[in-house]
Amino acid sequence: MTSEHSLPLEDGSEWSGCPTAAGELRGREPVLAMTVRARPVPHEFGPADVAERVWVRAAALQPAALVAVSSADGGVGRSTLVAALGGVLALAVPDPVIAVDMNPVPWGGLDERIGRSNAGTVWDAVRDLHTLTSRREIDRWAQHGLSGLLALVGETEGRGRRPPRHDEAAAVVEAVRRVYPLTICDVMPALITGVWRTLAAAHAPVLVARATTDSLRHTMRLVAHLRAAGYGAVADRSVLAVVASSPDIDRAVRAVVQQATTVVPAVVPIPFDAQLARPEPIDVRRLRKPTRHALVQLADAVIQRCADPRAELPVGAVKERA
Repeated sequence: MTSEHSLPLEDGSEWSGCPTAAGELRGREPVLAMTVRARPVPHEFGPADVAERVWVRAAALQPAALVAVSSADGGVGRSTLVAALGGVLALAVPDPVIAVDMNPVPWGGLDERIGRSNAGTVWDAVRDLHTLTSRREIDRWAQHGLSGLLALVGETEGRGRRPPRHDEAAAVVEAVRRVYPLTICDVMPALITGVWRTLAAAHAPVLVARATTDSLRHTMRLVAHLRAAGYGAVADRSVLAVVASSPDIDRAVRAVVQQATTVVPAVVPIPFDAQLARPEPIDVRRLRKPTRHALVQLADAVIQRCADPRAELPVGAVKERA
């Protein structure tokens, strides 16, 4: 049964949400139950209860939801994670999801992970910023990933074109947010206050670290710097993705990961996957099962920060078929 809060989607499933506590108030307004129509969870994704929760919340996002992915260092697999996480979210969110490469250097990071179907880049979006008022205008510069993720990839060509400055890319992100329900930013390492402001503007700031002691410690120092600089709210909302670069994780690294859980509220290890290690477009449905499960766990932490709280499900909620 649908309601005025239902989100229509063909072949979807309807779920009844509930407030976190009966009679809870947000300001002076009562928090009402919310019914949404979620996409079916693809059979490749689990654990089932976590995946179902992600897909339900993904059907009821806060307006102009923003995920910003950064790191303390370069070379940690940030663009790979943007493409992989974005692929999962693109499968879960009923409307299109878009990623924006905000890196101010000419490189093939997100480009390689999404693939190219046209010559458009984020530079075209910067140049035509005033026209970015509809999905049609933005889509003409976007690439289409194998899992449905759209992306404004970075500029690598030169010859009168250039990667955008951080402020130019931020203006594109603000334009894109007005017309897409969820935007994911591939942001340069958090070494300047401009990046810190982007993380502060995000519903879900995501930090990426390699599964090494040095990378993890650099990330924890970054979190400490954010708190000291008045960005404690960013640290309190952050999700840390720890990406393994080999099948075996040293015991010392495991100890530092455990230490990171006392600094960042959500820490999600991403296991080594040879498909993620190759510079080619990513189809998240074809990754190894442990990797898919880890990405669902990461998507769960991210989507909790982006979803309308009225779509929260009670434990043992029953799925109603549309």
